[in-house]
Amino acid sequence: MPRFSVSDLHGIHAILYALFDEREQLDREAMRRQVETCLSVGVHGMAALGLATEVAKLTEAERRTVMDWIAEDTGGQVPLALTIFGASVAEQVAQVRHAESVGADWLVLQPPMVGQFGAPEYIRFFGRVAEATNLPVAIQNAPAFMGRGLSSAEIADLVRQHPNIQLVKGEGPVTDIAGLVEATGGKLPIFNGRGGLEMLDNLRIGCRGLILAPDCIDYAVAAYDAFRAGDEQGALDTYRQMLPAVVSTMQGIEHLMCYGKRLFALRAGLSVHDRAPASRPNATGIAMLDRFVAEMGPLRRRTAG
Repeated sequence: MPRFSVSDLHGIHAILYALFDEREQLDREAMRRQVETCLSVGVHGMAALGLATEVAKLTEAERRTVMDWIAEDTGGQVPLALTIFGASVAEQVAQVRHAESVGADWLVLQPPMVGQFGAPEYIRFFGRVAEATNLPVAIQNAPAFMGRGLSSAEIADLVRQHPNIQLVKGEGPVTDIAGLVEATGGKLPIFNGRGGLEMLDNLRIGCRGLILAPDCIDYAVAAYDAFRAGDEQGALDTYRQMLPAVVSTMQGIEHLMCYGKRLFALRAGLSVHDRAPASRPNATGIAMLDRFVAEMGPLRRRTAG
């Protein structure tokens, strides 16, 4: 039984990076510190096993391990979303069962990363997985990053067919997300991502929030909280401080894994070890990260009150 309902979901949710040790194995202590850091800056939710978690590089057992760790470390303090990855309905349902067992509050379904199919096949696939759980379900619609996705009208049709598909995790320009808001009559909670690009405009058109990797998460939380309090100028001022780093790191998923993860690690006092194959940083990129860290400082814990 989820601790939080769909109506509770809003704000800035952190999607965890996969942090590896020097042997390219998941690093338990680094993953714990990542969760603790995100909670300390005041995130409104936690998530794992999306694109930022390099889910395609993880074995099924490792995906279950990440679920165990994030659930333990979050401890029910904020809503927990787990992305379901798998090449078949059976594999995804098995992941759903584990997510349920650790206490996930909602699930995000990714399209299977095998083949290329028409929308009706993806609609049937998502529907079969959604029918296997009573948890609220979101569809991850990221055609630019994943090479497969649904139109706004197709998502609206999918939601009509399956009542527990209650949210969308988007990865698109605000103009595209506005079309989804219109197609669903503004009744479907939508979280965008893209590292926080167009963050305030996403909120202006009615997005419930954003799911972001944690490299600039403290600034995103502060900007969101100011926006929600009616202080749009304060939100804009804070957002402008994170925007150069966001634009720099969001040049593609592999670029984010290389530079966004390192920006987070530098700001959080952690080390980065890649799991091959991976994009490797060069001197220009490292110099840019050093400048961002100097300008932004360490990740800032939220002060009481």
